[in-house]
Amino acid sequence: MRHGRRLAGGTAAVLLMVTGLIGAAPSAASAAVTPALTDAVTAKLLGTVQMSSAARPETRVTVSRTSGRWAFGTAVALAPRQEGAHPTGSIFIARSEPAGWRIAFDGEAAFGALASESPLTTSQERDVLTTTPMYAGGDYRTGMALPFGVGQTWTLTSGPHGWGGSESPYSSVDLAGGDQVVRAARAGAAYTMCQGWIRVIHDRGYSTDYYHLWNSISVNGASVGQGAVLGNTGTDVTCGGAAYGRHVHFGLRQNSAYVPIAGHDIGKWVLANGAAAYQGGARHGSAWAGAGAGIYNYGALGFNQGVVDANGGGTLTRRAGPGTGYGSLGSVADGATVTISCSANGTSHTGRYGTTALWNRLSDGSWVSDAYLSTGVNGPVNGWC
Repeated sequence: MRHGRRLAGGTAAVLLMVTGLIGAAPSAASAAVTPALTDAVTAKLLGTVQMSSAARPETRVTVSRTSGRWAFGTAVALAPRQEGAHPTGSIFIARSEPAGWRIAFDGEAAFGALASESPLTTSQERDVLTTTPMYAGGDYRTGMALPFGVGQTWTLTSGPHGWGGSESPYSSVDLAGGDQVVRAARAGAAYTMCQGWIRVIHDRGYSTDYYHLWNSISVNGASVGQGAVLGNTGTDVTCGGAAYGRHVHFGLRQNSAYVPIAGHDIGKWVLANGAAAYQGGARHGSAWAGAGAGIYNYGALGFNQGVVDANGGGTLTRRAGPGTGYGSLGSVADGATVTISCSANGTSHTGRYGTTALWNRLSDGSWVSDAYLSTGVNGPVNGWC
């Protein structure tokens, strides 16, 4: 590719609206829900939120689990109910220590370390919460499908834009149509951030956000599979923002922050920015779908797979070796999914995303130039031959 529970101890869930300053540290003997805990979480949350000096956002901390010195929950900064605004928030783990509360948000390295120690996390949660965070670094594979049923076509109502609107990074897209059922893009642990907003934490440091949901499930770390129902498209703005017509606002995060969705493969489409927010679109092979066009969910692209992009041509020639000097073994159609066994250098070719001498040996033994494959990696995806 050239592109880039039960609540421990029977403690009931507690919903707290918090606005205070950090208070005195609690005793390390107990993690009782106190103003000191919620104030500490709020202070950390506000440190991650961009805001004007004139207005501090209303914040909501939900402590959903406690046990001994430990607490677990969500922290959300609500947004104004206006266009170009969306709530922001994090899942947190907190541990009471003699010096005060130690708090980590999802995506931070410290979050995984605390999750591995905490009695509040299930074994299924730990599988994703303790994943060593990674950064793209030229690897944009997500293993994600689009957030609706495989085999359906929905409308890409808005191309890449910021989670809150026009700001960078352009982490999000809007999707609508089909059966209106919103589904998890990849397996992971799911959490209700607030009404109409669910976050699913996946492997590889990724998480996905789904907002404006109607009839959404209520989850507190539930393990969900790829394609699990999260709710329906809607216009819910309980936590802020605006929605004009039913849709899901789908955002991509990695390591505690929203990241550019462009270049990532989701549902075997590579997202691409436009000249401005809400423009752009997605590409599958040589096929392009701009904002307002239909987009078909082909399912997830495997980490050792690629989508043929013949750069406008109808087919890609398969060779007996890594170069055009080898005999032809037939062809593969533009947009087809191929599985890669290994890679080697051969003759150089120029495709949509640049020039490369890399060739990929397919699972059937034939070879194709990497210049005409979209894999999510600028290099071998399954080692060298």
